[in-house]
Amino acid sequence: MASKQERCSHCGTILVVSSEVFKCAICHGITRVQSHYPSSQTYDSASHVANQFRGFMNTMMTGSVNNNPGYGYYYPQPQPLRPPLMPPPAYGSKRAVLCGIRYHGQSYKLKGSVNDVHCIRYFLINKFGFPSDSILILTDDETNSLKIPTKYNIQMAMRWLVQGCKSGDSLVFHFSGHGTQEMDLNSDEIDGYDEALCPVDYEYQGKILDDEINATLVRPLPHGAKLHAIIDACHSGTVLDLPFMCRMNREGYYGWEDTIHPFSGNKGTRGGLAVCISACDDAGISLDTSALSGREVTGALTYSFIQTVQNEPGLTYGRLLNVMRSTVREAKVGGVIGLNGPIASLINRILGMGIVQEPQLSSSETFDVYTKPFVL
Repeated sequence: MASKQERCSHCGTILVVSSEVFKCAICHGITRVQSHYPSSQTYDSASHVANQFRGFMNTMMTGSVNNNPGYGYYYPQPQPLRPPLMPPPAYGSKRAVLCGIRYHGQSYKLKGSVNDVHCIRYFLINKFGFPSDSILILTDDETNSLKIPTKYNIQMAMRWLVQGCKSGDSLVFHFSGHGTQEMDLNSDEIDGYDEALCPVDYEYQGKILDDEINATLVRPLPHGAKLHAIIDACHSGTVLDLPFMCRMNREGYYGWEDTIHPFSGNKGTRGGLAVCISACDDAGISLDTSALSGREVTGALTYSFIQTVQNEPGLTYGRLLNVMRSTVREAKVGGVIGLNGPIASLINRILGMGIVQEPQLSSSETFDVYTKPFVL
C-alpha cells in the first residue's frame, strides 16, 4: 500500500499512512483502511465535521480513549480550522478550559504550571460555583492523549468553550506555560509582533497566535456573555488581541490605551465582554516560583490572582490589579521562568534577582476599573 492520507476512525485526525492498519498518534486508536468508500459518502460534509467535533469533545470530557498497543505512530497533518457544527454544550452557563504545560524533558521545562491548573480548578468550583463537569483540563501529565495540551487539542478546547455561548454565560480560559512573540506577517500589530502561546508540540506543529485566539474566543461572544482569560505566560499582555489595554502606574492612576492597528479589522466581540488578566506586558517575562506560596512552585500571576480574590470579596478590577501587582512586587521573587543553567544565572545577575513582571489588564471595552466589580 503506497503512502496516502487516511482519517482516524476514532478522532477524525488525518494521518499519512503506508499500511492497511495503523495507530493514531493523537488518540492511539486503531484504524483499518477500507479499500474503497461508498460513492455517496462525503467525508468533508458538514454532518461529518459536526460528528467529528462532537465525538472529539465527548471523548475529552469523559476520558474514554483507545490505548491499544502496537503498530507504528504517524504524526497528524495540519488541518484547517472549521467552525464546529453541533448543538450547544450541555454544561450549563459556566464553563472553563484550563491548560497547564510543563514541557517535560526540555531545557525550558516548568515546575508550577500544572499546580496552577489544579489551583484554578479548585478556586472556580469553590469560590464561583463552576460545576466540576464543566471544566476541561489539558496538561502534559495526562495519560489520555486527547487531554494533552497539543496545538490541535487546545484549538478544539477553545472552540468547545465558546460553542453555543449565549447571554448570561460566564467563560474562563486559563493558560499556564510558555508565551512568546513572532514577527507579524499580516501587518495588524502596531509594534510589528504577534503574541503567541506555546503548546506542548509547538516545535513541530507551531504556536497559537493572538490572531487565532481572538478569532476563536473573543469575536463569537454575544451580548450578555463574558469571557475571562487568565494567561500566566511571558509576553502575554495583548495575547487575546483585545482593543484596549489598561495602563496603570504604581500610584493607581490609569488610562485605557487603544492597542488595535487601524487596518487590523474587528478585534472586538458581538456585544459580550472579554477581559484578559495577563502575567506581564508584551515585552515582559513571567515567573515560576515558590516565593509566594512558601511551599509549592506556582506561576506568580496565578497565585496572586487567586489570593487577591479570596482575601477581598467584592473587589473591583482596579483593586484586583493593584493588589496583584503589590503581591508580586513585595514577594521579591527571584528566578526567570523556564530557564536553567548559565543563561538563567546570567539574566538573574543582570536583573539583580528582582521582579521582572507586572500583571496587566486588557478588555474588549473600556470601563471604570474602580467601580466595576470583578465577578466570574
